[in-house]
Amino acid sequence: MTKPSITTDVAIIGAGPAGLFAAFECSMLKMKSILIDTLDTVGGQCSALYPEKPIYDIPAHPNICAQSLIDSLEKQIKPFSIPRLLSNKVIEIEGQIGNFTLKTNKNNIIQAKAIIIAIGAGSFGPNRPPLENIEIYEQAKTVHYYIQKSEQFTGKNIVIAGGGDSAVDWALALKDKAKSITLIHRRDRFRASPESISRLEAAIHNKKINKLVPYQLYQLHGENGVLKTVDVISLDNHVKFIPTDHLLAFFGLTTDLGPLQLWNIEITQGRIPVTPSTCESSRKGIFAIGDIALYPGKLKLILQSFSEAAMAAYELYNIVNPDLPLHFEHSTTHGIPTKL
Repeated sequence: MTKPSITTDVAIIGAGPAGLFAAFECSMLKMKSILIDTLDTVGGQCSALYPEKPIYDIPAHPNICAQSLIDSLEKQIKPFSIPRLLSNKVIEIEGQIGNFTLKTNKNNIIQAKAIIIAIGAGSFGPNRPPLENIEIYEQAKTVHYYIQKSEQFTGKNIVIAGGGDSAVDWALALKDKAKSITLIHRRDRFRASPESISRLEAAIHNKKINKLVPYQLYQLHGENGVLKTVDVISLDNHVKFIPTDHLLAFFGLTTDLGPLQLWNIEITQGRIPVTPSTCESSRKGIFAIGDIALYPGKLKLILQSFSEAAMAAYELYNIVNPDLPLHFEHSTTHGIPTKL
């Protein structure tokens, strides 16, 4: 059954920090927008993967946790009552600049004059270790690939597997909450910042964290998804049994650009090349911001995506309002628009 189409000025694909701020910038220029995301909530990876992880390079915030950043962005756009289509994946884009038609996997149709793509690295999911019956423990929430509430680990025996930032950062974050933390990795080198490595070494020395290398995951044991022990194995096949309540497996993410590759947009190494001054892609009227955007000097930083959102909004204003000139004004001059 065909649903009534939704008409807007700008369709924003991706509701992470870049998409949320793009919605704000469009609203400040009195353009209507809609947020579309495959997840069932806004926030992107900030909310889904590391809501409690601190971010240190957001201007005016010495540090702010990822979910608090998303909450603040939501508060910023609240006056505009921006509609959103969550748990929706855009599968088709037809038309041209000034007159695009987007279709989602749930048969929602959106008519828009311009499009902003802010999907980060694309849809994502965890790299799952190849362990027998691991799905039983996933469903029971004793095996985790990302953390949303650290309180659940208070007083528990934790095994953390992985050698990157996530493994090291969460070992440090949980060391004073958990009953025990065992950090395992297949080599005695961790890919994390020098400061994190220094703190990790101090925690290991003070017996706050037990480092077990070179080992990797071997088997899980428990009942009805309740984890009891994790078996790990060394390179010379020596097996150790670790009493465990929760396993945190951090082996990175798999990402998928999905139907983006069918939208007649130039893609280079999984990213969208854009004009640096406008963030417009090779397809006129379609813009890309955030991690998905590519240009000389590009940094994968949230703060840079905020600047890109503003540049894209000011450029596409001419598409939405071709006969209405835009005179740049600071927000302190015109304030928050009362009507879009």
